[in-house]
Amino acid sequence: MSDMVVGGGLLIDPVDGYFGPGAVVAADGVFAEIIKGDKQPEATIDAAGLIVCPGLIDMHVHLREPGFEYKETIHSGAQAAAAGGFTAIACMPNTEPSLDNQETIKFVLEKAATALVRVYPVGAATKARQGQQLAEMGEMLEAGAVAFSDDGSGIQNGNIMRRALEYCRMLGVAILSHCQYDDLADNGVMNEGYMSTVLGLRGAPRIAEELMIARDIMLAEYVGSAVHIQHLTTAGGVELVRDAKKRGVAVSAETCPHYFTLNDESLKSYDTNLKVNPPIRTKKDMLAIRKALASGVIDVIATDHAPHAWEEKALEFDFAPSGMIGLETALGLISTELVRKNILDWPEAVRKLTVNPAKILKIPGGRFEIGKPADITLIDPDLEWVVSESDFRSLSKNSPFTGRKLTGRAAKTIVSGKVVFEL
Repeated sequence: MSDMVVGGGLLIDPVDGYFGPGAVVAADGVFAEIIKGDKQPEATIDAAGLIVCPGLIDMHVHLREPGFEYKETIHSGAQAAAAGGFTAIACMPNTEPSLDNQETIKFVLEKAATALVRVYPVGAATKARQGQQLAEMGEMLEAGAVAFSDDGSGIQNGNIMRRALEYCRMLGVAILSHCQYDDLADNGVMNEGYMSTVLGLRGAPRIAEELMIARDIMLAEYVGSAVHIQHLTTAGGVELVRDAKKRGVAVSAETCPHYFTLNDESLKSYDTNLKVNPPIRTKKDMLAIRKALASGVIDVIATDHAPHAWEEKALEFDFAPSGMIGLETALGLISTELVRKNILDWPEAVRKLTVNPAKILKIPGGRFEIGKPADITLIDPDLEWVVSESDFRSLSKNSPFTGRKLTGRAAKTIVSGKVVFEL
């Protein structure tokens, strides 16, 4: 493989915060040289007008395979990821069967071997994700799982969660927690509050999320383990994470573009693509999430890419499944709603999409490192575009952002020195 020189653009190094002119040299698919400054060799890929950063990582994606291949496959999800600027994704275990043993983890990795981007399987924390009995975490780790989660379901039993945290501490891996008490959520389909009353839809209260965040933080503190809070949505949850970090608890948190972009007033449309779990909260919560991103309380932006077939989302709001796709719109929403509104600068936005998720999952990538695979994302920060169903690489089209005008998009995605997507 010949040398690749990506030059003429603005380089972001998320480790030291450098944001300025620079070039990246790759040879035989790995980083050979990182040049910061105007003095650069002749470029083989001209990045003029573009941002050049390490390949983006999405640590929360649903690929639906095995079991629901009509919604998404590992290959189609990887194509959507590449189109969104992501070079690596971590897939959640709520498939059929669940990713709760060595064989299912191996199945994902075998399928992913020929995918456009890197795919890291997250194993189920409990057998069949039923929250009753711990899964064989050690065996899954040996098979290639990078973390554990019952995502899609909160682990309701506190003792099971305690044991899961202890095992993950011993194994040196992260547990990713979907925080929701089902009895309190009470089958709610949107945020409980004024808007749920007006719209006549059953509400899921914020306390269902916040109580489990508090529990998991306290359990992690008690057993001396780390815990990662998935898809944080509420102002109260933000305060719990902030206070725990101040106390030195090893807690990290993520949120998703729909939680810093939308609020429950959007649901006046009864668009089932806005039905997600946990639900979109109030404007106050949305603003608190934005502030938490700016202050660093929230470490990661992940998509929770959750594909569903059209006919499933075409049901009444009460009966439609929760989830929206997000891989191909995330970068545009981050650019439009956070960077262009001066909530985050580009280096901090990139940090939440690269080095931070890599550190939490303890996976390679997320940084420019000599001798390591040359995974690179080129971003056009000023490109105006309209989200279109016909552009989606995902097999599913369940996005509430279709028709929305965004500014900023992935221009080119490079995995191991090979271009896997370009506009």
